Amino acid sequence: MFTGFTDETVDFMWGIRFNNERSWFEAHKEIYLEHFYRPMTELADEIYAFLREQRPDYGLVRKVTRIYRDARRLHGRGPYKESLWFTVEQPSEQWTARPVFWFELMPEGWTCGMGYYMPRPVTMAKLRVRIDRDPGTMEKMMRALSRQETFVLETEDYRRPKSAAPSALLEPWYRAKSFSITHSDKLTDALFSREIVDWLKEQLPFLLPWYDYFVTLDADPDPRDL
Repeated sequence: MFTGFTDETVDFMWGIRFNNERSWFEAHKEIYLEHFYRPMTELADEIYAFLREQRPDYGLVRKVTRIYRDARRLHGRGPYKESLWFTVEQPSEQWTARPVFWFELMPEGWTCGMGYYMPRPVTMAKLRVRIDRDPGTMEKMMRALSRQETFVLETEDYRRPKSAAPSALLEPWYRAKSFSITHSDKLTDALFSREIVDWLKEQLPFLLPWYDYFVTLDADPDPRDL
């Protein structure tokens, strides 16, 4: 059961940022395992169980990232990540094709939300076609998003919209190459107790209709074949 992160968790994250090398990590590996990886896994297990109860037919799985960076993609960085995250998602052969719930802890703060990591262009094209076909559903969801203060829509955009949006409310989706519906915060006291579990269980249900909408997107027809 998750009981909270600790001061040692924070110290380790800052330590690995400024000492990103094997000798330092090996000397502090037990702190990493006990105060970072273990509580992250415990938190992931509880949120996964909660979301699985909400959507028992989805076959959801949970994944906790490893601290080791892919050696093929270091690009001058050290071999270790300075943050950890977990995801709850449907398994997929192409992992960028499905949306995920996530929680991430970093030295400066934490984030959680729902979205895609590097969705394929065809996925976003399918989204635009779906909105064209039924703009009212997405408009309703966008209005619900604007009425609350926990989550915000964040997008990475193309230089120009891919096509004309049916309404001003829907314009972000016609520019977006990727997106997430995100909550970000500093290192609040909630992280150091079970309060963060209660917060996530209270807030994440807002994202379930969004997940329901996007999780079926991969099965939509390829717009290039229409």
